[in-house]
Amino acid sequence: MTKRFTEDELIARLFAPIAGAAGLGLKDDAAFLPLGGAKIVATVDALVAGVHFFPDDPPAAIAKKALRVNLSDLAAKGAQPKGFLLALALPADWTNDWLAAFAAGLGEDAAAFGCPLIGGDTVATPGPLTVSITAVGEAPKGRFVSRSGAKPGDALFVSGTIGDAALGLRLRQGEISRDMLSAAARARLMGRYLLPEPRLALAPALRDHAGAAMDVSDGLVGDLEKLLHASNVAARVHVEDIPLSTAAREAIELQPSLFETVMTGGDDYEILCCAGGADAGALQNRAEVCGAPLSRIGDIIPGPPGAAFCYREGKIINFNHKSFSHF
Repeated sequence: MTKRFTEDELIARLFAPIAGAAGLGLKDDAAFLPLGGAKIVATVDALVAGVHFFPDDPPAAIAKKALRVNLSDLAAKGAQPKGFLLALALPADWTNDWLAAFAAGLGEDAAAFGCPLIGGDTVATPGPLTVSITAVGEAPKGRFVSRSGAKPGDALFVSGTIGDAALGLRLRQGEISRDMLSAAARARLMGRYLLPEPRLALAPALRDHAGAAMDVSDGLVGDLEKLLHASNVAARVHVEDIPLSTAAREAIELQPSLFETVMTGGDDYEILCCAGGADAGALQNRAEVCGAPLSRIGDIIPGPPGAAFCYREGKIINFNHKSFSHF
């Protein structure tokens, strides 16, 4: 039997050749469409029950997560949300009450983030519940922060903390014993998995100062590799500087093997970015002011695309796998 393409291979071999210029070779998180005087940024993500969320998750939380993961992509591109399209495939067991709660949650976030529903489609499916959202944003001043602008000498940053959502998933799946963690740690990890926080407050600072950026959805290690390949550079990452929550540190201390889950598990929806010279300090300062602080985790260096994750004494960490992949 012929080996099937990986996710990256099927995009590069089958779909990139038919992509238009606005698709940027399908190597970024979003499309960039200069339409007359407007500069439009568009992104799409599909969430499937049993893959991206649990079927018995609260319907309002499912709706909010579906919108927020798209807003995270807009934030990483320095874009301001303008609206979204919703495609909803409902299985046979849907109810009026479930759908009303879903719509209420979606409406709350649409209002909170200034991103109204502007259209979509609703269909029946024999398969699992599927929610697909296409978010549309504006790139003020025409600035689109791509993955491909990283340069040697740039400082490498990440927002928030890494690994909480991946640990929350393991906790929900029963792979981490609830008894091993404090109640506060459990609440933190489960909350981060259920409801990500898009870093839209960072978008203006990224537009003004970042050379490259993307959101961390499939795992810090693998997503950094994508940014490095797009920019044709390498990176050195200082492991001790990767920001971890108290809850994640508690889990790792009790089960050290979870460190790889933290680094490669994904669902963080934090912003990975880089900036050089005076822009590096300005970016970090503005991030602090807007309430979405950035931690410097390493540097962009010359070399073939790839990242070395090092402890300060020089030891390099190798990971069994680098990120989540559907195929």
